[in-house]
Amino acid sequence: MEAAAAKLIGAGIAMIGAMGAGLGVGMAAFGGVQGIARNPDAAGAIQTNMILGIVFTEAIAIYCLVVAMLILFVF
Repeated sequence: MEAAAAKLIGAGIAMIGAMGAGLGVGMAAFGGVQGIARNPDAAGAIQTNMILGIVFTEAIAIYCLVVAMLILFVF
């Protein structure tokens, strides 16, 4: 296997983590919307915590992207 092909495969494998982050964002939004629908008075607190969870989940996707870029362009 050539080095260029190994880099592409490695970058693809590194981006598998982004799928988990996508699922996590979807589940956080689902839970937040469901919580707001059940208790509209707590919408502010639920929305704040939901956005915080989405931000932390998106950070995982960004880390995966950085690792993939490092594999492609540095190694």
